[in-house]
Amino acid sequence: MKTIERLEDFEQAIRGEKPALIKFEASWCPDCKRLNMFIGDIVKEHDEFDWYQIDRDQFPELADKYQVMGIPSLLVFKNGEKTAHLHSANAKTPEDVRAYLESVPKSSRRG
Repeated sequence: MKTIERLEDFEQAIRGEKPALIKFEASWCPDCKRLNMFIGDIVKEHDEFDWYQIDRDQFPELADKYQVMGIPSLLVFKNGEKTAHLHSANAKTPEDVRAYLESVPKSSRRG
């Protein structure tokens, strides 16, 4: 998973040829740490996405723009548009995240 450190990197990521999954997180967030314990296997299983992580506290304007009200949140972008959003309350377990990824519309996936 690549770390986004500049606004320009974010803009480039969401406009990529491949759908981008952006994980909004923060270093102080216990639920983010829990998600990080199991997300690696899920990233490998779902290579139809380019995976990125971004610190919500470093980019509050992006969190506001894309309605990231809690962290961790997983957002899918294709052609610069947000096409799916998993809110923090529903990202507690590997099963939650896998179910979300399976529910992402096929039109938002690579193919």
